[in-house]
Amino acid sequence: MITALPKEWIELLTPLLKDEMASFLSSYHQDYYRGIRRRCIDYPSEAKEAVPWTDAKYLPIESRIGATVLHDAGAYYLQEPSAMVPALVLDPKPDETILDLCAAPGGKSTQIGMMLCGKGLLVSNDPIPGRASVLSSNIERMGIPNAIVSCELPSRLSAVWQECFDRILVDAPCSGEGMFRRHPETIQEWSLSSVSACAKRQRAILQEASGMLKPGGTLVYSTCTFNQTENEGVIREFLGANGEFTAEDFTVPGIGTSLDGMMHIWPHRVRGEGHFVAKLRKDGVWEQPLKKRKETKRKTIPGADNAAAFIRDDLNLEVAGTIRQFKENLVLIPDNTVDVTGVRVLRMGLHLGHMAGNAFVPDHALAMLQKSLNVFPLSDTEVVSYMQGDTISCPQTLRGWLTPSYRGMNLGWAKGSGGMLKNHYPKGLRRLLFPND
Repeated sequence: MITALPKEWIELLTPLLKDEMASFLSSYHQDYYRGIRRRCIDYPSEAKEAVPWTDAKYLPIESRIGATVLHDAGAYYLQEPSAMVPALVLDPKPDETILDLCAAPGGKSTQIGMMLCGKGLLVSNDPIPGRASVLSSNIERMGIPNAIVSCELPSRLSAVWQECFDRILVDAPCSGEGMFRRHPETIQEWSLSSVSACAKRQRAILQEASGMLKPGGTLVYSTCTFNQTENEGVIREFLGANGEFTAEDFTVPGIGTSLDGMMHIWPHRVRGEGHFVAKLRKDGVWEQPLKKRKETKRKTIPGADNAAAFIRDDLNLEVAGTIRQFKENLVLIPDNTVDVTGVRVLRMGLHLGHMAGNAFVPDHALAMLQKSLNVFPLSDTEVVSYMQGDTISCPQTLRGWLTPSYRGMNLGWAKGSGGMLKNHYPKGLRRLLFPND
């Protein structure tokens, strides 16, 4: 591996690491690290050792947990251990409004969503449609009800969301030097010119993000690369041009304390891949703008009463928010949502379902809340069939909508009739999975 590393890259890092360079390079003879975060059940037995800086565990490199039923049911999220640090530094609080500006595939967003505990608002954005679609799917899988998923360039968002967010995470696109061990194929894509191009783009993204942050808010910048051009260089140039921002030091258990509000995570020092994190604070105190109250006639949302009745009576759930129409779906929108007029949105709060004639058809996202009481436990054999879209036998007395479950985790929807459960697991998610050990 060492002989395959770019010579110019080694020369770039040598002044930074000095006498640690040999130890750093030797780490490329070792396996990369995998991590797993749990949602609401115990960790799998193969995940034994705790990650020092958060509620997560290391996962054996040969693990197949990502191809199991519980993974697809949202019990776990697989995430590289160092990549969990930026969300910890961001430190989101329930009831706050959070923006994850470069969010796909969703590791940091789902981590933030879990820290919000269903309160406040999370806006997760990625400008690339395919990546934004994966992001939306992961938000749904992990049962995060208070999220908006958008697909826009930062410049477009900054034009409509000035001073809207309490905290913003900018996990910027980068040259990916910290992933060389995990994804060796990226080594061939690295060059000094790519480093310069990434830094130019990072500066632009960071500048757009700054205007969307409320006075007194926190902005965390992170990359999975090592060089100072994309890290300290970007931050120092930003601070020089934006006097209302200051760097704020932080401490991460098991890693250490930042220097001037910035921290490198090195693979020869910790059990994780390469990362860089910086924490910035915007001066001032945000005050709620005064708005003249407009007397508007309440708009009737077709099917809203059906959805509310289903949630209340069939599921015995209490969920807060306002039911609105979003495309063909009825959705539950958090009360403190941002204005999305003119913004390309893929997911708008909690998708409840849609009307098919006079009947309400619940959405997969509603089942993933993990709070439904109409559960029908499946065996190891039955669950493999269900996740592939097959029908399941059930007692003749079972009728109507219910939630097949596996080891305490809801899987989706099925409809009982005539001793069979008609499968309503989304066709795009169906695949052959292993039962969990």
